Amino acid sequence: MAAPCSLSRCVVAPAGKHTASVIFLHGSGDSGPGIRSWIREILKQDLAFKHIKVIFPTAPARPYTPMNGAVSNVWFDRYKISISSPEHLESVDSMCQVLTNLINEEVKTGIMKNRILLGGFSMGGGMAMHLAYRQHRDVAGVFALSSFLNTGSVLYQELKEIESPPRIITVPRDCR
Repeated sequence: MAAPCSLSRCVVAPAGKHTASVIFLHGSGDSGPGIRSWIREILKQDLAFKHIKVIFPTAPARPYTPMNGAVSNVWFDRYKISISSPEHLESVDSMCQVLTNLINEEVKTGIMKNRILLGGFSMGGGMAMHLAYRQHRDVAGVFALSSFLNTGSVLYQELKEIESPPRIITVPRDCR
């Protein structure tokens, strides 16, 4: 199923001059406003900065195989929710193009790609890793919260081919 060309989103505008952007992707079944609200509840304030715009896009509604084809806001489809399941690359790659359009919108406003941070929670974190490491290695960075990549992820091969692979930091369970 082809993804739409643009995404609805909510934005936390910077308090001052906009010089950087964070694109924060929600988990499966959620929305941009939903993840923003969750962060606001945890922090007791918006994720807001003097010079950084924070963008919370909403994934398109699409049939989701793990829910027996029920429609849900998901970044990509999965054959099943299992680390050992193959990736549904067609839907991942389709969404990478849609999210590339969002990155390009930020670039058109004058934000350099090395001033754009990509990240997300759960499925959004996996999507952000695919987007950053497979198509946009020149962004400022990537983060994934409470997320995973499938054991046979194409991303692992991509990372092996990078001359200076990114440093991956994991947080020990007892620190979470």
